[in-house]
Amino acid sequence: MSIDVSVVKPEETTTTRTYEVRTFGCQMNVHDSERMSGLLESSGYVPAEDGERADLVVFNTCAVRENADNKLYGNLGMLKQVKDVHTDMQIAVGGCLAQKDQNTIIEKAPWVDVVFGTHNIGSLPTLLERARHNNKAEAELLESLEVFPSTLPTKRDKVYSGWVSISVGCNNTCTFCIVPSLRGKEQDRRPGEILAEVQALVDDGAIEVTLLGQNVNSYGVGFGDRQAFSKLLRACGEIEGLERVRFTSPHPAMFTDDVIDAMAETPNVMPVLHMPMQSGSDKVLKDMKRSYRSKKFLGILEKVRERIPEAVITTDIIVGFPGETEEDFAETLRVVEESRFSSAFTFQYSIRPGTPAATMPHQVPKAVVQERYERLTALQDRIAGEENRKQMDKTVELMVTAESGRKAEQTHRLSGRARDQRLVHFSVPTGCEIPRPGDLVTLPITEAGSFHLISDPDASQYSVRRSRAGDAWDRAQADSCGTGTTQVTGSPVSLGFPTIVKRS
Repeated sequence: MSIDVSVVKPEETTTTRTYEVRTFGCQMNVHDSERMSGLLESSGYVPAEDGERADLVVFNTCAVRENADNKLYGNLGMLKQVKDVHTDMQIAVGGCLAQKDQNTIIEKAPWVDVVFGTHNIGSLPTLLERARHNNKAEAELLESLEVFPSTLPTKRDKVYSGWVSISVGCNNTCTFCIVPSLRGKEQDRRPGEILAEVQALVDDGAIEVTLLGQNVNSYGVGFGDRQAFSKLLRACGEIEGLERVRFTSPHPAMFTDDVIDAMAETPNVMPVLHMPMQSGSDKVLKDMKRSYRSKKFLGILEKVRERIPEAVITTDIIVGFPGETEEDFAETLRVVEESRFSSAFTFQYSIRPGTPAATMPHQVPKAVVQERYERLTALQDRIAGEENRKQMDKTVELMVTAESGRKAEQTHRLSGRARDQRLVHFSVPTGCEIPRPGDLVTLPITEAGSFHLISDPDASQYSVRRSRAGDAWDRAQADSCGTGTTQVTGSPVSLGFPTIVKRS
């Protein structure tokens, strides 16, 4: 009797196989990793316990930073020793670096079993089974999107919040960025599909949703509605039970007043805006092909703060872009001082092969970049501390998170995020109710640092609002000692070969 391998799950050929997904990079990659986990669990895999050797390790890679290659191959090198002993172990590499390097990964690390790209996440279970069946490495990298990622099963990292992709890809041509060539042109989902997924997350217990897009505010370009994003924000405001809506990342060149109005007028859209600046120098912005200038950027921030006085604004900044002079850098410092960012992701420019900036003249020496970077971070740290100190004695509502601070064991504090996304570590007064992840607590800020806030309230200053998200956390812990899932439905794993269906 022969076995039809096209419909065999892992647990039907061996004992149940465990998996681990290791994620590098941006929120889009975090969300993609949730899809990968959902796909694997719907195909019969189970998460490996902490500290346990997994039967399958999946790397979801990033190609934005200079050391991305070294980080990946360093990890792969360490796993080779494990795989030499445990020959049934599988290793898969996906994400942006896989899309960029393609077959190079298998050439450099022939012990890798599967390589897949950003356009075909859904192929992962099939490629793994095919590699096991054929006893050889499988690589599949498509040039265009196979299916929209949000149609795939999902294993969410947190039951109380979720990511929702509203678009994938990017139509911009920033000279430092390799993302458009790896994720393709922008493709927008239909509004009804997005809102249905948001509703599904809320039905599953989430009270917070973050809308994701490479340029989230350009949403609608695919179907010709320039106000589609602001309409989407307002529509999220109509979903009962959805308490917090966030989005990332917008592009300053396309940021319009209707989005600011929607943020100000939709109660569950949070007063926080991540607005990537990249540089304060108009010359550098032009060389980057960013299609806005510092005056426009500062004007957007002014309008946001006029309509939403409590708004927290964060940013991305690149130091040492090719041709950046001391005068250009001084302009960045000026704009940072005026902008009063609550926090900033600051990067030293690194050459990424395949981008126009990689071959530009006047590459800035590493020592100069480092010195400028240190001046920028010192300035931003000072501003962040000053902005945080303005929160002293204010009463805030936090959504409690499952993560805690590095000193939690010593301080016994829990952690939460305010409506403006500020991180707050807080203590529970003696005799008061201990909240669950997903519950909401109200308390005063009693201490401020540059990177977080602290609250040590007394019993009269502390209150807990139990939430649907906290209930969902309890259910998930009781069911599996893990987190909840959305859209996970079981289906056989095929090898991608044609099958014969016998009809009676």
